[in-house]
Amino acid sequence: MTQPERKNYPQLGEVKAPYVHAVKHASTLYVSGLTAFGTAAQNGTIDEQADAIFAQLKVIAAAEQTSLAALIKVTLFITSFAEITALREVLYRHYGEHLPASSLVQVSGLFSPDLRVEIEAIFAL
Repeated sequence: MTQPERKNYPQLGEVKAPYVHAVKHASTLYVSGLTAFGTAAQNGTIDEQADAIFAQLKVIAAAEQTSLAALIKVTLFITSFAEITALREVLYRHYGEHLPASSLVQVSGLFSPDLRVEIEAIFAL
């Protein structure tokens, strides 16, 4: 049986909680929930925050020698459906023709009150 490989990506900054950026098992990469926390978009709109998250996902994909086209599943946690149109535009722009399976969940809040979206992702490698 293949053992899971726990991975952190220095370009994303140091993890200061009990988790890793991602876990690789066999040919699948499971990415922890990413937010715009600590980025220039932290206090921004949902689309600005989503763009910052996709920038992080691209860093992870590049480190794994793949691209966003390898996304097979995402889970999006949002604090309000009021900005859903702007969020969808960001998603279509980043996914292109490679739409992943997706779940969208509204939550009462994220770990910092200025955050509007958190995204978990699964890549096929």
